[in-house]
Amino acid sequence: MTVVVESIRPLLAVACPAICALLILLFYHPKLSTRVNLRESCTITASVMQFLIVLSMAPIILEGQELRCHLLTISSEYGIIFSYKVDAFGLIFAFTSSCLWILVSLYSIGYMRALKEHAQTRYYFMFALAIFAAVSMAMSENLITFYIFYEILTASTYWLVAHHEDEEAFFGGRKYLTYLLTSGWFLFTAIVITYVLTGTTDFVPNGILSLDSASPVILMILFAIFMMGLLKAAWMPFHSWLPTAMVAPAPVSALLHAVAVVKAGVFGFVRVVCYIFGIDLMSELGLGLILASIAAFTMIVGSFLAIGQDNLKRRLAYSTISQLSYILFGVALLSPFGATGAMIHIPFHGFMKITLFLCAGAIIVVTGKTEISQMAGIGRRGQMPITMIAFTIGAIGMCGAPPVCGFISKWFLCLGTLQAGLPILLGVILLSSLLDVVYFFPIIRTAFFEKPLETNGGEREAGSKETENPLYLFMVIPLAITAIFSVIFCFFPHTFHILDLAEMAVRSIFGGGV
Repeated sequence: MTVVVESIRPLLAVACPAICALLILLFYHPKLSTRVNLRESCTITASVMQFLIVLSMAPIILEGQELRCHLLTISSEYGIIFSYKVDAFGLIFAFTSSCLWILVSLYSIGYMRALKEHAQTRYYFMFALAIFAAVSMAMSENLITFYIFYEILTASTYWLVAHHEDEEAFFGGRKYLTYLLTSGWFLFTAIVITYVLTGTTDFVPNGILSLDSASPVILMILFAIFMMGLLKAAWMPFHSWLPTAMVAPAPVSALLHAVAVVKAGVFGFVRVVCYIFGIDLMSELGLGLILASIAAFTMIVGSFLAIGQDNLKRRLAYSTISQLSYILFGVALLSPFGATGAMIHIPFHGFMKITLFLCAGAIIVVTGKTEISQMAGIGRRGQMPITMIAFTIGAIGMCGAPPVCGFISKWFLCLGTLQAGLPILLGVILLSSLLDVVYFFPIIRTAFFEKPLETNGGEREAGSKETENPLYLFMVIPLAITAIFSVIFCFFPHTFHILDLAEMAVRSIFGGGV
């Protein structure tokens, strides 16, 4: 039996990025490099502290306790209560965001300085604010708290998407806001309807809605509204904002795809399916099969669209669209193995995808190249072999092959299709994984096995002078770490209690073991 314990730890965890954001503004001075060093030191320190606080909660949660921290009650009569409550599933998302914030922060130092990017103070401020919102969502006790930070995440990431402030950046930012703010109104509507039907918005294992709450038609409409409210998951056909947002700097792309934004969308889906509707109601209404069909369509079509992209970041963006739907697909199976695969794919995909985007950013800094067709032989020069080996590890994991952690999450998803009695859906996972090979293998082949391009003077490009810059180490070390952990998680999926927490969350939802 779960015991809820009042604790200040959730508040301390979210306070780290919040205080960091404030200090970044206080340290700002356009002409003093010492202030710049303080700004970046503050970011690294806050990220490490937050990760340690989040990690310290895992043993407590695994002992059967949930940590609660009440924030504010506006109206208890109408259920307007803001509070944190850390459970096993929420801690998985909090771990993903806090851990990867450390590595992206370190990487950002090398990337932003090497390219002499403008508005770096705004960049670090908005990044800290985005992490604050993401971890707050992970620890939200109810839909109202979740919604507030969901919208803060949208607002804070706009200036990251539009960072370059040119016509293309502002177009990408406008499209980003148009989709996600419109989606926010659907989410707000769904929350109001949920409260009217149940009198609560709390996240409860196996849901708060039932056929006693409303007619099946109303509940199905409500689920459709929730889906429209969670467009951060980038399910098709409402996905085009994500490739457009690739105009952002590479660390921002990593934030969007691996750390916070799209992960917030799929995290919200799992919350709605398992903690608002519940497995039993989803099964009775046939909503699991509908969601699985949408996810399967997105998985396959997203992979086909990735194949046609020459721009590396856009190919990775369509890969994200496909890979995110594995999480929707897993939870839609309404089986313990499927849900486990969905939950662990959140951190595992995060580590693999952030590796790929960090590699893409390093390639841009070192070679200035953005198109795959221009990258012949880049894995054979200077320090680029390290980058491309890391990229290869991430790509192998995305294909679901050992020895990378993507194999573990896809293994659970495959078992989930059989456990759900839907073996035909096993073919969807296998086909999607095959398509992953089709669009990742040419990148690896181009980088390692094609001859380096020649310059106009007939000499091959050296591409190694930039790697002698000490700033390159700030980029290559984080991407090497994420690649290494992507392998470690395959052999030891219980590292940082990831699989333990997922199994605990699944037991609370299904009432049995996995």
